[in-house]
Amino acid sequence: MNELKEETVKEKWFKIRELFEKKFDKTPDLSAILYVIGLRELGKPQIEFKKEEKVKLMHIATCRVLSTSGHYELKGVDSTDWPVWELKEKLPNQDLLEQEMYLRHHIINYFEEEELI
Repeated sequence: MNELKEETVKEKWFKIRELFEKKFDKTPDLSAILYVIGLRELGKPQIEFKKEEKVKLMHIATCRVLSTSGHYELKGVDSTDWPVWELKEKLPNQDLLEQEMYLRHHIINYFEEEELI
């Protein structure tokens, strides 16, 4: 049963990657997917971002996808209209691979919730 569930997760993850490949002609890594989610959540049509803004976009995305499990809560926006998130529930203590898998599950939930897959 767990194998079937894990296979479904793999299938959904590859489906998300295929969406990115079709749109951007590149195979995305986790950071690229988070960056695009951050852009979507920011909702501002800006062509270029500084390096620190790109990092902030990935943070926004991470907070947004983890908010579905109650880890973060949207508090509003700052003076530049960027979303401000607050940590509500500590993340589980995980190694790097477990963290990536945890994020992947939440990204899949995000894409399903937003009806993107």
